[in-house]
Amino acid sequence: MMATNNSEVYHERQRLQFCLVHSLNSLFQQKDAFTRAKLNEISERLALQDSNTETWTPFSFIFKPHHNVITGNYDVNVLIAALEEKGKSVEWHDRRKGASCIDLDAPVLMGIVVNVSASRFGGIWRSRHWIALRKINGVWFNLDSDLDAPQPFLDAHEVREFLDFTLAQRGEVLIVLNEKQS
Repeated sequence: MMATNNSEVYHERQRLQFCLVHSLNSLFQQKDAFTRAKLNEISERLALQDSNTETWTPFSFIFKPHHNVITGNYDVNVLIAALEEKGKSVEWHDRRKGASCIDLDAPVLMGIVVNVSASRFGGIWRSRHWIALRKINGVWFNLDSDLDAPQPFLDAHEVREFLDFTLAQRGEVLIVLNEKQS
């Protein structure tokens, strides 16, 4: 990754497991585009829409169907619902195709969100981590909230290498489009 003046790029740092909040705000380049309260509201709405309430246990107060109340970790359903509320759509990238088939210059492409396995506290705590990638002023950035600052990619080839590495590590790649698909 190359060094560049990226002070105009909005980037949120990791706090607890609110990486989805941070990723969405970095993707939209706006503080509080989404808040913890908003994602909790979406999560609760999704839980009410779930027809299978038999899976609820006494632990469901903490480990809700779409997020963990203590850590703040949210699932993909919350991501998709949040983006749809803003008129965006999400396409799950088929890992068998690799990153070479992703059109990084498509006018409809808002950005990319990846979900990777994360290990914290010396491997004691394992979970998933959300990372946003976005092209800003012609430069693609890794807006990972675990990074001290947004990291620019050298070029589209480097973005694809990052995505291929993510896919090889069993990560998921979600393409965020500026228009809702019907």
